[in-house]
Formats: sequence, structure tokens, C-alpha cells
Amino acid sequence: MTPELAVEVFRNAMYIVVLLVVAIVLPGLIVGLVVATFQAATSINEQTLSFLPRLVVTLLTMVFLAHWIMRTLMDYMIELVQQIPQMIS
Repeated sequence: MTPELAVEVFRNAMYIVVLLVVAIVLPGLIVGLVVATFQAATSINEQTLSFLPRLVVTLLTMVFLAHWIMRTLMDYMIELVQQIPQMIS
């Protein structure tokens, strides 16, 4: 395995990780921003008001994106397995 191939495999893995994490975290971040704006406008400082909507949105996002996440991971794994002959030669 050449260093260039190892770097390419690592780069692709990191890209997949960042893509999946952003897809899960971004909706929660947006909801958190909306709730924080609401709390600032109404002077409500309840911690659970901020936490619960983000938790629900994150869980719903994971449920709705589960198929896409698994498909993305499986496609990457299939690509890695298909590259084994190139890696060992």
C-alpha cells in the first residue's frame, strides 16, 4: 500500500464521517438557535426548553436519515473491499 493510497482512503473516510455528522447535527443546531432566540426574546432561562427540542429533532433526524446513513456507509465499505487488490499489490 502506497502512502498516497493510504492518505486517499483516510481522506475519503474523514469526508464520510464529516458528511454524516453534519447531516445529524445541523437540524439540532438550527432548532437550538431558534429556541435560544425565543428564550432571549422572552427572557425565559429554562435549560430543558433548550435541550428537549434539540434532542427530539436529533432523534427524528437519525430515524429519517437512517437508510441514507447505512447506504452511505455500505457503499464506502464496498468501495474499500473492491480496492483491496490495488492496496496489496
